Amino acid sequence: MNDIKIISKAADNIRILSAAMVEKANSGHPGGAMGGADFINVLFSEYIEYDPLNPEWENRDRFFLDPGHMSPMLYSTLALTGKFSIDDLKQFRQWGSVTPGHPERDLSRGIENTSGPLGQGHTFAVGAAIAAKFLQHRFGEIMSHKIYTFISDGGVQEEISQGAGRIAGHLGLNNLIMFYDSNGIQLSTETSEVTQEDVAAKYKAWGWRVIEIDGHNIAQIRAALDGAKSEKEKPTLIIGKTIMGKGACKSDGSSMEGTTATHEQPLSAAGACFDSTIKNLGGDPSDPFAIFPETEMLYAKRTSELNTIVARKKVKKSVWAKANLELEVKLTSWFAGELPVIDWGNIEQKADQATRTASSTVLGVLAKGIENMIVSSADLSNSDKTDGFLKCTRSIQKNDFGGKFLQAGVCELTMACLCIGMTLHGGVVTACGTFFVFSDYMKPAVRMAALMEIPIKFIWTHDAFRVGEDGPTHEPVEHEAQIRLMEKLQNHSGQNSMLVLRPADVTETTMAWKMAMENKKTPSALILSRQNINDLPPHANRYKEALEAQKGAYIVCENDRYDVILLASGSEVSTLVDAANILKDKGIKSRIVSVPSEGLFRSQSKEYQESVIPADKKIFGLTAGLSVTLEGLVGNNGKVWGLNSFGFSAPYTVLDEKLGFTAIQVARQIENLLN
Repeated sequence: MNDIKIISKAADNIRILSAAMVEKANSGHPGGAMGGADFINVLFSEYIEYDPLNPEWENRDRFFLDPGHMSPMLYSTLALTGKFSIDDLKQFRQWGSVTPGHPERDLSRGIENTSGPLGQGHTFAVGAAIAAKFLQHRFGEIMSHKIYTFISDGGVQEEISQGAGRIAGHLGLNNLIMFYDSNGIQLSTETSEVTQEDVAAKYKAWGWRVIEIDGHNIAQIRAALDGAKSEKEKPTLIIGKTIMGKGACKSDGSSMEGTTATHEQPLSAAGACFDSTIKNLGGDPSDPFAIFPETEMLYAKRTSELNTIVARKKVKKSVWAKANLELEVKLTSWFAGELPVIDWGNIEQKADQATRTASSTVLGVLAKGIENMIVSSADLSNSDKTDGFLKCTRSIQKNDFGGKFLQAGVCELTMACLCIGMTLHGGVVTACGTFFVFSDYMKPAVRMAALMEIPIKFIWTHDAFRVGEDGPTHEPVEHEAQIRLMEKLQNHSGQNSMLVLRPADVTETTMAWKMAMENKKTPSALILSRQNINDLPPHANRYKEALEAQKGAYIVCENDRYDVILLASGSEVSTLVDAANILKDKGIKSRIVSVPSEGLFRSQSKEYQESVIPADKKIFGLTAGLSVTLEGLVGNNGKVWGLNSFGFSAPYTVLDEKLGFTAIQVARQIENLLN
């Protein structure tokens, strides 16, 4: 082990760099970074194992930061490993810098996750630990590594920590090591003003091993990490009692440690003296971005150690690969994100089924065809029909990660973040399901997945007021409009941040799954019906015709010299087909357009968009959600019939009648438009 004096000096170096970054930017959170420096320094200089030359090495330990506002601590530490330059640190929070206010996923620089709202980061880590166990079950010790995560008082308070803690303990994720930076200070108050819970007792009740230490004591940090690494049955929580703003002082040398003021503003603005603080920590106020020679030597030594560790592990893998040629090919393929060929055209769907049922059929095919796919459901597998996947595998359990289905329990946000974490780990494909109305709980995770450009698949069923008897609490009227905003929002790669698909019949559901599985650049969402839907009329081969759905919108059927364009997504398309037949008997001719994804349609050429929805035609849009869902497509040359209020409790057929969604009523609305 390294000399404790050198370790402590390197930790002070991290404190100085963190404080200097915030001071120069005149923005940020120095206090927590200064308090957590001892743990992260010991972790990166002595414990965490990664390849200095290949940041995407599949068998690396992973580190997930939960409190993103502590980014100065992470950037400073990674600068010591060579991942960031001093100039990068000086550009903290500035336009175009690689050191934004909260860390954004960048594997080349050692950042595994975007740290957004508190609580999500360590839940990603739990998901990554599940993925690691899943892969270790299939490839053996060649995929044996640890998942480290760092959480703060705020992350512990966020409700998602309950789901993450419960599931990690229940599954016995002994490969998960979490450090809780317990400094008793949050942004506006001391934690004692808002909570008196016994965090250690809580995690012990969930089945965790809990180790309580002085978070600034190097020997205790090492002993805790050694104990956590040797744990065979449980995830480990290391509660480190730390001091907010450790080392901060005023100009007269009096302490500013442990104050709320240092949490979220530069030290000088908090009442401390920046120069005095730097001196107190052993630095030079005229050059606060300097790296001490002792620190440089410490991390150079660790780099050399890591090169030896990685070389030894790669030799073991080489021996393993020669004895397991098929497994080696599979491992490489999985981490490359490659998928086996699925014969989508030969998936047999029963006619006139609910799209959730059609999804179940596809999931059964995927369960058999994609070995590294994991599906999860929030206690609804038999209702959101993800059980089509479950029936072809088994649930993941403690000491048995041979299954491919995660029963998450009633925790939609946790479930979403777990699946994101699995995807961040790499080597697996994930999907998760629940009722569409409960996407309300998931939106913070959906947004983070979109920001990170993670190809997770969201399965949302019971898509409209036709949920029926459950009533307005369970009827997602406004949800499609909300989630389709993600199709209008561009990610940093200049693409639609999400692919949102609401298929119109069983064949379109197959197509929607094809599109989702082939989309490796953004999250995908499938919005599916509870009730049965009549299949759309085929011209010759319905599957080949539904291939046009890959353009986001396409012509389902039309009359020559049509009078009006009828457009919708999901179950409303079949209603338009029935309405069009009524109108045809009255001499009114129609073109029917299915729009499973407006965002994808808007990405097509102007020529294609104009060929499907010409600007000179009357347009009628039908949606079981808010009218605004289709107003962008209908424009000023038509009208949208939607539901602009909460739903009601009644059988869905009654609701169709009462709310004006029968074919006869819709045909009347179209006549009114034309007249």
